[in-house]
Amino acid sequence: MRYETRASGIRIPQEDGTTRIALAKAFPISIDSSTYIEMAARPDIQARAVQIREELGNPEKILLGVDRLDYTKGIRHRMKAFGELLSDGRLSVERATLVQVASPSRERVAAYMQLRDEIERTVGRITGSYDTMGHTAIRYLHQTFPREEMVALFLAADVMLVTALRDGMNLVAKEYVAARTDNRGVLVLSEFTGASDELGSALRINPHDIEGLKDSIMQAVDMPRAEQGRRMRKLRRRVLEHDVNAWSRDFLAALDQARKANDR
Repeated sequence: MRYETRASGIRIPQEDGTTRIALAKAFPISIDSSTYIEMAARPDIQARAVQIREELGNPEKILLGVDRLDYTKGIRHRMKAFGELLSDGRLSVERATLVQVASPSRERVAAYMQLRDEIERTVGRITGSYDTMGHTAIRYLHQTFPREEMVALFLAADVMLVTALRDGMNLVAKEYVAARTDNRGVLVLSEFTGASDELGSALRINPHDIEGLKDSIMQAVDMPRAEQGRRMRKLRRRVLEHDVNAWSRDFLAALDQARKANDR
């Protein structure tokens, strides 16, 4: 059945001869930005961020991935790109370490067990080939962490890698931006996430294009502080102005608009 559409919404005829208006609109969900800003200002969390860098051997750059252990998150693509950058000599373990937090997900499903085994083999191969006594290529953490630890990781990370093959929104990207009150850090963001429509100042990538992903990682690693600041300020403006409170206000206002249209 075809329905008439107007700027006010979709007009749906009713059996009693009246017409109802259905509003169809995108409402990109967001985060409670203030929580991450407050936590990023805590001295204990800032000290933990410094400690994380020390525990990793104080590499020049820390790359961070935070995902559920899911085949849609592009973890394999991320590790493939990073491993090739090491093998190509474009990066070294003294210069960059990849920290990958992979929260357990669907542990009893065969496909996820296979994914976990594959990722762990990849981590073992890369670290075995490139680790030194003082530096590690990949710090792989198959566990969940409290929010305080995650904010410390966000503060420690110079580059945030969000390489999802398909995603609804990906709030981790917004959490990283909200935590970076210093206007530093670079967000590398898959074009297949909902967040990419909002966060236009990120380095947007197609995770299937490994060569393009490698080039974007290097662009992020080499990005001057001034450019980091320009990009992050734009990202933070978007995330802070369109936080979860703004999302709820917009959603409720749209419900009210639809109700009034139907009352008329």
